[in-house]
Amino acid sequence: MTKHIPLNVLDLVSISEGQTIREAIEQSLEAAQLLDKLGFKRLWYAEHHNTKSLASMATSNLIGLAAKMTERIRVGSGGIMLPNHSPLQVAESFGALAQLFPDRIDLGLGRAPGTDAQAAQLLTRSGSDPQSFANSIFNLMGWFSDEGVAHSVPVTSNVGTGTNVPIWVLGSSMNGASIAGQLGLPYSIATHFTPDNYREKIDIYRSAFKTTAPTAQIEEPYVMAGINVLVAPTDEEAERLWTTTQQYLLDIQTGKQRLLQPPVDPEELGTEQERAMIESMFSIKAVGSPETVRKKLEEFTERTGADELIVVTYTYDPEDRKRSMKMLADLWF
Repeated sequence: MTKHIPLNVLDLVSISEGQTIREAIEQSLEAAQLLDKLGFKRLWYAEHHNTKSLASMATSNLIGLAAKMTERIRVGSGGIMLPNHSPLQVAESFGALAQLFPDRIDLGLGRAPGTDAQAAQLLTRSGSDPQSFANSIFNLMGWFSDEGVAHSVPVTSNVGTGTNVPIWVLGSSMNGASIAGQLGLPYSIATHFTPDNYREKIDIYRSAFKTTAPTAQIEEPYVMAGINVLVAPTDEEAERLWTTTQQYLLDIQTGKQRLLQPPVDPEELGTEQERAMIESMFSIKAVGSPETVRKKLEEFTERTGADELIVVTYTYDPEDRKRSMKMLADLWF
């Protein structure tokens, strides 16, 4: 029997047509409890803004709620978009979470705004260039250290002191891969929505990795790769449920702001050109019956050499997502 690597879940707290935001958040937290029982290693929440169909904006709040309602699973950010936040405030928020839930909090950091240009203007607080990003991480590590003081200024986060919250770098570009390696930190690659040249990006990360960097937290490269997953009893049912995700992506490309839509027959989904575009953007996926999904996940693990996988699942009906997670756990753990 193949020994499988750890499996994690990225939740964007999607909102379906006919569902309230409160209901979407409640469903997400119910799913967190299920994932905890099923044996998933991590549950991360993504930071997105100005998106009608998602409710994962207040990422650290969701992390705290999910951690309180679970017992074992690690909960974290996939990620906090650092240009949108004061690094000291991030240290205080995640320090407080780590005090309440020791050894269960992860801090994944990204350089993108996680939104459109207009919303980014309202959110941006710090630089997104590589040097500013590295300096912020260095300070965050100081605030999480046993001394609890930033490296650049004699300021303490107080609640972060001694928590040693593990930091991950999120990336979707060649530049992001190189930065993660140069900082000597674990790398989470966003292959679930930027699949192009992913093996080259992972190679760049590994070749750029420096254990001597002042920010280094690990002894050797460590990769988590993202993949879209939807499991159903048959390939045909999974492909039909998958059309909800395809409609969501098509809406993003056309600028249409809608909540998640019910599934449709695959041949009814847009033009042939639009279907090809969707397929190219979300080509890193495992959609189908348990046997189909298992094979695709094993193939993806072999191609990437990843140490962990993180899966993303959108469904119109929250019960279909829960069923997918149960079936995924059965085929993988």
